[in-house]
Amino acid sequence: MKLSKKDWASVPVIVLVAANILPLWGVYFLKWDAFYIILLYWSENLAIGFYNILKIATAKVKHPIEHLGKLFLIPFFVIHYGGFMAVHGLFVLAFAKKIEGPLFSGKAWPCFLVFVQLLIGVIRQMFLAIPPQMKFAILALFISHGVSFVYNYLLKGEYATAKPKELMNRPYSRVVVLHIALIASGFFVMVLGSPIPLLFVLVIGKIILDVKMHIREHKKAKAIT
Repeated sequence: MKLSKKDWASVPVIVLVAANILPLWGVYFLKWDAFYIILLYWSENLAIGFYNILKIATAKVKHPIEHLGKLFLIPFFVIHYGGFMAVHGLFVLAFAKKIEGPLFSGKAWPCFLVFVQLLIGVIRQMFLAIPPQMKFAILALFISHGVSFVYNYLLKGEYATAKPKELMNRPYSRVVVLHIALIASGFFVMVLGSPIPLLFVLVIGKIILDVKMHIREHKKAKAIT
């Protein structure tokens, strides 16, 4: 897909690129290795899931009673996506042998809520494994997706045509296409000892893919409106 100057100049894209440049700074100046980059990209999926919940909650419906359906969709998404993220993150931590102590604190939560509990445990392990400066990079990614949510979804009116059931599946396509590929590449770089040139290629490749997918997604939404 060809990107115009107008595409690159949009506020969400500028913020997206700025947030994704931070890992380059971390790699060059703070000696972040492939494991930290993989965890950073995994944490971005948390931002995607968080804002997707807000999208479902604020999606316009034809009849007020349809809001009741969201009371089922949102908890289902939290459990299903939360479980997906938990297993994904656990695999990354286990591969790098970065699990310290138990994942669960106290008794296991009932039924499917155990997946949410597992995700909380994985997030706790992630924060134990990363350097303090990396928390700012994670915050930047959350802000980037927040800017896109406000600018495109709320101000540009995407919420008016968004369908809650379709929103349920949207994060998975992004994770599978973008993050799984990048994390697989990250493991390859990790095995090679995380050389800086390959880490730069990984991060720059992610920026290009991310921008293309971002613009493609919102152009589709604009076409519907």
